[in-house]
Amino acid sequence: MFKLIDKFGRKINYLRLSVTEHCNYRCFYCRDNKYTPHCKREDILSYKDIERIVQLFAQLGISKVRLTGGEPLLRKDIYKIARIISHVDGINDIPLSTNAHLLEKFAKKLYQNGINRVNISIDSLIPKKFEEITRGGNLTKVIKGIDAAIQVNMRPIKINMVTMRGVNDNEIESMIDFAINKGIDIRFIETMPIGSSGIKILTHYISEKNILTKINNHLNNKLVPIASSDIDGPAHNFKIMGTNSTIGTISAMSNHFCQTCNRVRLTAKGDLILCLGQKNSISLKDALHSNLTDDQIKNIIINAINKKPEKHEFNSVVDNISNRQMVEIGG
Repeated sequence: MFKLIDKFGRKINYLRLSVTEHCNYRCFYCRDNKYTPHCKREDILSYKDIERIVQLFAQLGISKVRLTGGEPLLRKDIYKIARIISHVDGINDIPLSTNAHLLEKFAKKLYQNGINRVNISIDSLIPKKFEEITRGGNLTKVIKGIDAAIQVNMRPIKINMVTMRGVNDNEIESMIDFAINKGIDIRFIETMPIGSSGIKILTHYISEKNILTKINNHLNNKLVPIASSDIDGPAHNFKIMGTNSTIGTISAMSNHFCQTCNRVRLTAKGDLILCLGQKNSISLKDALHSNLTDDQIKNIIINAINKKPEKHEFNSVVDNISNRQMVEIGG
């Protein structure tokens, strides 16, 4: 089987596919308050575009495709997209990243159409604070969405908390207890300087080390490290002894994971992004809509992968991606 390997020897087997730039939440670390996506239906990848590009990536060794947004459940044809991808030879893992606002309604149908697991963004268990962080989000709906995913047997279910000093770091312990009580997993994520909103939030940065100190104090050091598989994401994962839950930390700033990066991102508009911390991209939508053959497009992808940088520059050049909103690129 073909393996997509970059010039630093990293095997790329994971595609994050954004299906929309639109989101029903306006999290203050994700996008500027005044920013509104302007893309129209004709601007984004169609069913046929998605099917063809996923087939080509699968032929190049991609086995995992995560559907993201914006908020992917806002795309009315999300079931069809999931079903199309689930029938592509070589793709065996189709997780979904969502804010879960609409998940209660859609969980069963998503599962029936190939979404095997889900990551859910939830940054506070205090309704007022949650509403402030998301600029209007509804915590009750999110929790109902989590419960619906549990009920239809999506596994694993992970909740993601962007951890911010002075904002929600005093909820690390309660978030752990919430995850344990639900029998689901939780990951704590360092803030990242993506877009002007991400740069501003660095004033609330808290490191993985300090997050783990809080975790260990709360759990009395009941963490057992879990070895990562070759399609896992960047989290450092631990089993919580005596529970059905795991904890992960994602340390893009303090302890970057670039040396094991196994992913690329495709935006809703069809731009291939090679690194979250770099602004360079290449339009695969233009290639799809040209007269190029599949082999020619695969060569474009291979050549692009060889331009994937060795590491991001978050710690030294924070303005490098100040003009990019996280909501545009799928996180």
